[in-house]
Amino acid sequence: MTDRALELAAPETPRSWVRRPASYWGGVATRLARDPVTLICAAILLAIVLVVIFAPLIGLDDPYQQSVVRRLKPPGTPGHLLGTDELGRDLLARLVYGGRTSLLMGFLPVLIATLVGGTLGIVAGYAGGLINTAVMRTIDVFYAFPSVLLAVAISGVLGGGVRNGLLALTLVFIPSIARVSESITMHVSTQDFVDAARATGAYPHQILIGHVLKNVVAPILVFASSLISISIVIAAGLSFLGLGVAPPIPEWGLMLSTLRPAIYVAPLNAVLPGVMIFVTSMCFNMMSDGFRNAMDVKA
Repeated sequence: MTDRALELAAPETPRSWVRRPASYWGGVATRLARDPVTLICAAILLAIVLVVIFAPLIGLDDPYQQSVVRRLKPPGTPGHLLGTDELGRDLLARLVYGGRTSLLMGFLPVLIATLVGGTLGIVAGYAGGLINTAVMRTIDVFYAFPSVLLAVAISGVLGGGVRNGLLALTLVFIPSIARVSESITMHVSTQDFVDAARATGAYPHQILIGHVLKNVVAPILVFASSLISISIVIAAGLSFLGLGVAPPIPEWGLMLSTLRPAIYVAPLNAVLPGVMIFVTSMCFNMMSDGFRNAMDVKA
C-alpha cells in the first residue's frame, strides 16, 4: 500500500484533538497558576489592599481618638483586638489606616518613576548617539549617592510631609528604572525582527511602538514591581527618622518610631508596625520573583 493510500485510510483527526500552542501571556498565566508561593503572596497583598481601601466600612475605632486610661493595653483587650498605642489609640485602626499611607508611599513613587524613567530610558536606548549620552550621563550623576542617603538628603532639604516624601522617593527610583529601560531597549533594538522592520522601510516611530515598546514594557514592569517593597521600607525609614509623614497621621514607620520607647513595657504593641512592614515588603518581593520566573520562557 502506497503512502497516499495509507494517508487516505487513516482516520481523520478531529480539530478539537489538535493541541495548539498557547500564547505567551497564556503561558505566563499557566506558570503563575502553578506557583503556590506567588499565589499566596498575591492573596495576602489583595487582602491587605481590600482592608485598607474599605477601612471605613469595617467599623473600626477612630484612629485619632486618644485616652490616657487606655495607654499601651495588650493585644486581646476587650474592644481593642491588637491593643492600644502610647496615647491610648486603637492599634488595629491605626495599622489599617496607616496602611493607606504606607501603600501610597510604596505604589505612587514607583508608578511615577516608571513613567518618567521608563520613557527616558526607552528614548535613550532606541535613539542612541548624543541623546543616549546626554540622558544617561545625567542619570549617572544620581548613582553617586546610595538610594537611602539620597532620599534622606532630599527629604531633609524639602522638609517632612507626604508630598515631599513622595517627591523624594520618585527622584530616587527614576535613575534605576531609566538605566534598566535603556539596557533592555538597546538589547531589543539589535534583534533581527527590528532589523527586518527597518529593511522594509518602516518609520522609526512605527518600529518603536510596534516592535520595541511591546517587548520592553513587561521586563520594565517586573523590575518596577520589585521596587515597591523598597519604596515602602524607605518611606517607613524616613518617617522613623522624622523626615516623612508627620504626626498624628498614621503610618507604619511613624508608628514604629513612636512606639519605640514602649518596647520594654509592651513589646507586642511595639513590633506590630514592623511586622506589617516586613510581611508587606516580603510579599511584594516574592510576587515580583514569581512574575519574573513566569515570564522567563527559557526557564
